[in-house]
Amino acid sequence: MFYFSKSKFCQCWQCPKMLWLHKNKPEEYEIGEDVQERMRIGNEVGDLAMGIFGDFVEVTAKKEDGSLDLTEMIRRTEEEMQKGAKVICEASFCHEGKYCAVDILLRGKKGWIICEVKSGTHYDKDVYYMDVAYQMYILEQCGVPVQDCCLICLNRSYRFSGTLKLNELFYATRITDAAEHLQPKVPQILAEADWVLSQTSEPDIPLSVGCRAPYPCGFWNYCARNLPSPSVFDLYQMNFDEMLRYYDAKLTDFPSLLSSKKITNAKQLRQMEHAVHPQPDYVDKKQIRAFLEELKYPLYFLDFETIQPAVPRYVGTSPYDQIPFQYSLHIAQAHGDLEHREFLAEAKKGQDPRRALAEQLCRDIPENACTVAYNKAFECTMLEKMAAIFPDLAEHLRSIAKNMKDLLVPFRKGYYYSRAMGGSFSIKRVLPALFPNDPSLNYENLRGVHNGAQAMSVFPKMEDMEADELAAAREDLLRYCELDTYAMVKIWEKLKDVCK
Repeated sequence: MFYFSKSKFCQCWQCPKMLWLHKNKPEEYEIGEDVQERMRIGNEVGDLAMGIFGDFVEVTAKKEDGSLDLTEMIRRTEEEMQKGAKVICEASFCHEGKYCAVDILLRGKKGWIICEVKSGTHYDKDVYYMDVAYQMYILEQCGVPVQDCCLICLNRSYRFSGTLKLNELFYATRITDAAEHLQPKVPQILAEADWVLSQTSEPDIPLSVGCRAPYPCGFWNYCARNLPSPSVFDLYQMNFDEMLRYYDAKLTDFPSLLSSKKITNAKQLRQMEHAVHPQPDYVDKKQIRAFLEELKYPLYFLDFETIQPAVPRYVGTSPYDQIPFQYSLHIAQAHGDLEHREFLAEAKKGQDPRRALAEQLCRDIPENACTVAYNKAFECTMLEKMAAIFPDLAEHLRSIAKNMKDLLVPFRKGYYYSRAMGGSFSIKRVLPALFPNDPSLNYENLRGVHNGAQAMSVFPKMEDMEADELAAAREDLLRYCELDTYAMVKIWEKLKDVCK
């Protein structure tokens, strides 16, 4: 039997074409690492939240191939309701092929309470309300009286004491009124979904806000395949709504945008002019020299790697606190010598890596030294947060932050621009633009860890690794972080070279 789930309902609400593509062209869907991580976090938080109301019954059932057995879950739900269960997790219902599973279903005095668990810290999102409105509709169509609806989110103010307290980690917000207000829209969306799914040809729906909101769509590359390259959607620091206005006005390619004279942003104009009329890199030597003169030897090129656990792992931390666990440091001397130092915490359950990292950092970087980062706001924030929890190291850590220079500045301010940057000034775009044929500076040539998202996911897993796997993971993390600061050194040297 085909079941129309609440995820399909939300897809249709966001963009009907997304629903059609999921059914007819699923191979075109691209799942990014960020989406996979969000799903992993959602499962972790959802499993934990099951115990928030005490003893519960979970009705999850699976077939031999590992997929969910929805028919069995529906049967078990009905059975548990008749037996008098007070808390049912993954409670499943179906009306005319329209299916939903309620994260937590509570027995109330006048009916049942729908509790939808979200891994975020804010409850006020339209997609959440629509999600719950769909569940409310299905339950009532099944003859199940709904007393109330609520969203359960993570409490950003919660501080982990060493033992998780679920009633403090989570907070519930009543959203019954919002769900009831949306009830008239539910059958309308369901009717549209039925029509879309019945179509044999792809719906002719243009790019819209649904491509990015409430979640980025994994079919973007497919739907945007006929756009010119580059297009208006590649422009530097233009918000998506403004991009859509140009798209709707048929101004998508750079020559048309330049001819229209509607764009006046200097960086966007330079990006388009370099793309349309290939020319040497734009270099403002005077401004670059002025920036370089602010750097005083020895230079300490610094980069942190962090984790951001949804469920706090260390005493005193809150949901989604950023925890630095690693750094790389390249030290450049005036006479040309280059030294590399590094730190990677031991991955042990419950062992906060920040104290050992902060102590080692204070040994590696003296006070008042000139430290360099790429987009220094991040490193400065990490230093300030560690200073706040380690008073004895605070003066030293704040000295490092106070004397930090940002290598992003020459690119962000437009002192240096290369066509190969494509309007982006991230280090992952600037580095290959400046050194296009250097395999030693290619992140894809690294083993195991190629970006910060992967580093963030590897470190927590190291707690459960066997010795050989652990050694390999540590080496992968070290080499990745080392390349980040070595890349900064090479970019700094390039800036010096172009000013000669």
